Amino acid sequence: MPLQSLPTAARWAVLLAASALGAGLLQWARLPAALMLGPLAVAVLVQTAGGAVRVPRAFMAVAQAVIGCLIARSITPAIVGGFASHWPVFLAVVALSIAAGAGIGWTMSRLGIVPGTTAVWGMLPGAAMAMMVMAEAYSADFRLVAFMQYLRVVLVATAASVVALLFVHGGGGPRFAGGYFPPIHWLALAETVGVAVLGGGLGLVARIPAGVLLGPLALGAALNVLGWVTIELPPVVLIASYAVIGWNTGLRFTRDVLAAAARALPQTLGATALLMAFCGVLAWLLVVLLHVDPLTAYLATSPGGVDAAAIIAATTKVDTPFVMALQTLRVIVVLAIGPQVARWVAGTLNAAATRPDPAAPADLGDLD
Repeated sequence: MPLQSLPTAARWAVLLAASALGAGLLQWARLPAALMLGPLAVAVLVQTAGGAVRVPRAFMAVAQAVIGCLIARSITPAIVGGFASHWPVFLAVVALSIAAGAGIGWTMSRLGIVPGTTAVWGMLPGAAMAMMVMAEAYSADFRLVAFMQYLRVVLVATAASVVALLFVHGGGGPRFAGGYFPPIHWLALAETVGVAVLGGGLGLVARIPAGVLLGPLALGAALNVLGWVTIELPPVVLIASYAVIGWNTGLRFTRDVLAAAARALPQTLGATALLMAFCGVLAWLLVVLLHVDPLTAYLATSPGGVDAAAIIAATTKVDTPFVMALQTLRVIVVLAIGPQVARWVAGTLNAAATRPDPAAPADLGDLD
């Protein structure tokens, strides 16, 4: 029976069942971000098969607030201490990696490979899920941003896993070390709900784009570093949030968007390889300047996102606080300056589009 002929409840049932299967298969393959990529891929298939449903806006708001709390939880006193010890080098590495991503994105836009500022959002390193949310808030094509970001996540995670195997023996561990249903600390959970509600409300009142994500992130990070709250995110809540964001993105992939993504695939692969190579050079500089081991340096600078780096770092012998400090700093900087970078790119593209062609013949009408 065609999906478009099914009632809405049946379409949701198909989407839920297929998403669980898809995420499970990607988890089995130990792919970082599997719990988001599985539902996203399934949603694309459901959309193209005519079985599209609509994700309620309230569900998206809750999911974004949860992701904000998740990023806030990763910002700890140990990470702040690691940054304080090496802040000039950290800032230089972060600035160079972001500049490289923005420059590659600008070039893709200038050549017409990906339209407008979408390429910049797609190439900015380190916070794939947040970049999707921010790109949608700033009217970029977040579907192509998702395609570019998660293609890079897969490529970088694969490369990082290979590099890890060259230095240590063993593979990645499970996504949730304590299982899917660990004991819940109810006071910490109540504190987390308070951070999500208050931070999300402040973000909405301030009319900040993606404020439902950025509000809990800023508030939760400050309270977490001060030790005033403990952010508790049960695995089932995270899984549901990943799925909601994946569905919201995947269900927007029309055939036209898929065709555009397919056309840009070779260039996106080349751009990703170029960004990975540049970050590899930055890793080598960290080895030379700070004398950290090569695997720690590679994971710290890899442009695949803090989630992928954290999973691999947790299952290998590296300086995990160093890796997380640099990765988290890059996420914070990208979230802070990403909109300004996108506006600058939009301005330069508009200026280039309206600039007269020097090869065109001059208008001599005024000389008559």
